[in-house]
Amino acid sequence: MAKDLEISFLLDFYGDMLTEKQREMVEYYYNDDLSLSEIAENQGITRQGVRDAIMRAQSQLREMEDRLGLARRFHRMRDGLSRICDAAVAIEGYNEQQATICEGISEQVSLILRIAQELCEEEESGTSGAPEQTEETGK
Repeated sequence: MAKDLEISFLLDFYGDMLTEKQREMVEYYYNDDLSLSEIAENQGITRQGVRDAIMRAQSQLREMEDRLGLARRFHRMRDGLSRICDAAVAIEGYNEQQATICEGISEQVSLILRIAQELCEEEESGTSGAPEQTEETGK
């Protein structure tokens, strides 16, 4: 059975929706790199039983992603934040060339960049919540 790394990623999003046994077997197979035989021995079931459970779990994970799209949204958010950061850095570079003319733009670009970086860090650490108030935005 060929390993699909997408399943490991989907497990992070939807693993809690699987049964405990399914989640354990998928984690053993994808994250701990155990063979079907090793998992079967640990679980006290046949190798075919492990394979069937993993195949069912894979199908459920993909179906959840098709319906909810959380992993897809996460990728889009991460890519968008990366592009925002790149654009802000580019604008900041252009602005430095015209420093005396564009001081206000520089301040706003710095604010945009800081907010985008904070969002990136939140996404990477897995935290989320209401945005904090900042002096610059007054919100």
